[in-house]
Amino acid sequence: MKNKPLVYLAFIILVLGGGLLIGANNIPDEWYRSLAKPIFTPPDWVFAPAWSLLYTIIGVVGARTWLTLRRSMAMRLWFAQLVFNFAWSPAFFGLRDPASAMIIILGLLISVAAFIIASWRQDRTAALLFVPYLAWVAFATALNAAILLLN
Repeated sequence: MKNKPLVYLAFIILVLGGGLLIGANNIPDEWYRSLAKPIFTPPDWVFAPAWSLLYTIIGVVGARTWLTLRRSMAMRLWFAQLVFNFAWSPAFFGLRDPASAMIIILGLLISVAAFIIASWRQDRTAALLFVPYLAWVAFATALNAAILLLN
């Protein structure tokens, strides 16, 4: 396909741009700062660079999957994880609802793991690129659960 670089660019812009836009509109505020948090909560400044890198990876994986497995379960799972991902911040920070956010992040965790499984045989590179994302989402799930339990 001659437009391959444009597909990659479009996916990276969609994911990184969408993630940054959602993040900018759901910034941790006084409510978040007032919550009891677990000892393993990273400083706020860690989240923007971590998510920027992850969003770029998610965009690259989305483009790879679109170009090779467009009508596959892996592509459907890629879109599902993006919906869950983009829904979490508005639920947690916007609605100030850690319980709903917990349900969303569990859906995210499951869809990321399912993507890795679904793409493993056909595009091992895409599957492996999602492993750090799975690890970060598992960590974020533990943070969400701890905040829910402590508050």
